[in-house]
Amino acid sequence: MMYPEQLLIPMRQELTRLGIEELRTVDAVDSTLKDLKGTALVVVNSVCGCAARNARPAVAMAMAHGVKPDQATTVFAGQDREATDRARQYFTGFRPSSPCIALLKDGDVVFMLERHRIEGRTATEIAADMTAAFDKYCAPAAEAA
Repeated sequence: MMYPEQLLIPMRQELTRLGIEELRTVDAVDSTLKDLKGTALVVVNSVCGCAARNARPAVAMAMAHGVKPDQATTVFAGQDREATDRARQYFTGFRPSSPCIALLKDGDVVFMLERHRIEGRTATEIAADMTAAFDKYCAPAAEAA
């Protein structure tokens, strides 16, 4: 079931105001993730409570970290269905989950937080997992330049 777009605008803006690029079409997903060089964060956004309470606030905290992925993107499950399905095709070895947070490096998933690792945890705990992955897999800004 699709939700009214008006309902989703604030949920989308929680991520886009952080500079996270929204991928709303299959072409947008492919142009960003196909033949990926470097790192990309992909947040599968959702209307559920654990996205609102845990995932989106955790992403905001993690994006304030000094080391970040080269690209940060989001798709919206249940709304931009085709784009979400395409993004999930890049998550080899993982079942569809929403919300979820993936970090890809050179096209491979190197870190994944599926819904079962988001539910019941605080945004701070989730952000700590994300920033540890950023530190491990993403080049610091000084090295990237």
